[in-house]
Amino acid sequence: MNTFGNLFRITSFGESHGKALGVIIDNLPPNIKLCETDIQAELDRRKPGQSSVTTPRKEADKCEILSGVFEGKTTGTPLCTIVYNKNQKSKDYSNIKDIFRPSHADFGYLKKYGLRDYRGGGRSSARETIARVIGGAIAKKILKEKFGINIYGFTQSLGKEVFTAVDKDFIEENPLRMADKKVFATVLQKVEALKNAGDSIGGVAEIHIENPPAGLGNPVFGKLEALLAQAMMSVPAVKFFEMGEGRTICTQKGSVANDPFVAKGDLVSSERNVNGGVLGGISTGDDIYFRVGIKPTSSISLPQKSANIHGKNVDLEIHGRHDPVLLPRAIPVLEAMAALVLLDSIMLQKAQCDLF
Repeated sequence: MNTFGNLFRITSFGESHGKALGVIIDNLPPNIKLCETDIQAELDRRKPGQSSVTTPRKEADKCEILSGVFEGKTTGTPLCTIVYNKNQKSKDYSNIKDIFRPSHADFGYLKKYGLRDYRGGGRSSARETIARVIGGAIAKKILKEKFGINIYGFTQSLGKEVFTAVDKDFIEENPLRMADKKVFATVLQKVEALKNAGDSIGGVAEIHIENPPAGLGNPVFGKLEALLAQAMMSVPAVKFFEMGEGRTICTQKGSVANDPFVAKGDLVSSERNVNGGVLGGISTGDDIYFRVGIKPTSSISLPQKSANIHGKNVDLEIHGRHDPVLLPRAIPVLEAMAALVLLDSIMLQKAQCDLF
């Protein structure tokens, strides 16, 4: 499936080494002020070539709105936005066109479709996430301006190192999107050393949704955390999803894990918000937060072993331009998917419960 969402719906198209990538957005509300600049800021956060710890592929990732906007406002008709590829180097992949790269989608795509695009992975490439970020940028704008909802994410851990301090102002000031300023310099050195050694590392992102309304999500198969989990697990390289303090409270007694509600005048909220702002599949009005695990970059330059399409074991060396750590550039994508889920859920809630 290349379409995501119910009412606020995006359809992604394009390949990593094709001419362009883009997205079509259906049911975008009319009269929203929108221009390329609103989208570009988010695309710039995920684009390659940002720092010493991202792929050196140089892509401006400039977006162009083709339809759905007139005189600076959305029309309510399908919005199409496109980003042209400018810096493909398909020849970098010619030596591995018959080889199944370790921990890549090559084998699965060949078995499913009978062919595969070996130039960077085609649709399995993380460049497909351009479409998600475009849709998410628009959703973020609507959520913030119309509902006062803010979404942000940061690197919660890399490898086995967990970072505890959270300085929101520091997140966008460093290439690892860490929120722990004190340990950043040391961690950056370790990541750069891995890059120089031809290796990579994985980690965990933490995503926060501030000021969400209560009542979002639908029992029983449309639970909000289930929608968020589907959205996050659809992002390339994601290997786990954890809502709130999920793993921690799953090891505790009920007497410890239970989180009582507290009334403050007309406002009722949970005392500690250990469940991440969602109970019974429905948002409580507490801030929503969750964690997403991102595996190490599979394309590394160290010698590896694999098999080829002829059924023979082979030695493999991958050339090309790859991130030593995927997590920092994945965070804008995860934020975008969270925004898509939340706006779609708000629209569904208003359609069902706020119609009359």
